[in-house]
Amino acid sequence: MQTRYVRIMGTGKYLPSRIVTDEEMDLRLGTPQGWVRKMTDVTIRHFASGHETASYMGARAAEAALSEAGLDFTDIDCLVCTSGTKEQVLPSTAVLIQRALGQEMSGVPAFDIDATCLSFLVGLDLISYLVEAGRYRHVLLVSSEIASVGLNWKEKESAALFGDGAAAVIIGPSDGESRIIGSALRTYSKGAALSEIRGGGTRMHPREHHAGTEEEFLFHMNGQAIFKMASQLLPGFVEELLLEAQLRMADFQAVIPHQGSAMALRLMQKKLGITGEQLVNITPNHGNTIAASIPMALHEAIRQGRIERGGRVLLLGTAAGLSLGGMTFVY
Repeated sequence: MQTRYVRIMGTGKYLPSRIVTDEEMDLRLGTPQGWVRKMTDVTIRHFASGHETASYMGARAAEAALSEAGLDFTDIDCLVCTSGTKEQVLPSTAVLIQRALGQEMSGVPAFDIDATCLSFLVGLDLISYLVEAGRYRHVLLVSSEIASVGLNWKEKESAALFGDGAAAVIIGPSDGESRIIGSALRTYSKGAALSEIRGGGTRMHPREHHAGTEEEFLFHMNGQAIFKMASQLLPGFVEELLLEAQLRMADFQAVIPHQGSAMALRLMQKKLGITGEQLVNITPNHGNTIAASIPMALHEAIRQGRIERGGRVLLLGTAAGLSLGGMTFVY
């Protein structure tokens, strides 16, 4: 484990203009009124429409983060898209975000890091070493997700969870107080089939898409199996993460989990001893926004004054794979 002296300089987010209520989701899913709210705790989520592409949303979140940091795009040395969904197969979404920012001739390197729901955490972990080493000074990390387009409406439990949106975070060198204390990622590919989209790659190319194979190109998740596997692995993973950081759960000002589902958040809070004051839960008015959920919750926690400079923060989550990820840092 290595301490990295990097600082979060600014955050921003963008939510699509179309608001989808739990009542509307009940109608679309054909479930009794109140079912979606009871099962997911999500009362509203946002769905992208029209001009709201992933790159458009990411660019708007990036602009907000730049404004908060007091920086211009000319101050940015690298742009990384940390998302679990892609706007198109080629080029990377980061390239399209650069263009959507009006910086298509800037020459700023732009590339993607994809670890599904943990993409932001993994991206922050990896890129922080480059900032620490002096390779880059200011890096713009953007998570922009459109989940709604790939939902399988026949799988009601998972379709009810998701929302669209984008979040951006700018990191730079720290004066010593702000720092990443430690991080960890574990992948158990026994769970690879529990959350997947089988079609769209080289194994099942898009040319094979037709009425008979449509569901292969939509999102599939076995929520119960993921819940069972995560509940067995997460306590030991967190214990190891905190032990290496020489911290206890009570030492954190805020705990920001991936906003996967109400059931997952309740499990995490109960099994790990997270208090209501520590837990940052934006699921009820955002839904599960895939990789954008952690930076979006981070943005909200900062905006609401729940995280102050010098406060310790724990980022934590699971992702398709099955992967577990965690990071401890001082804001």
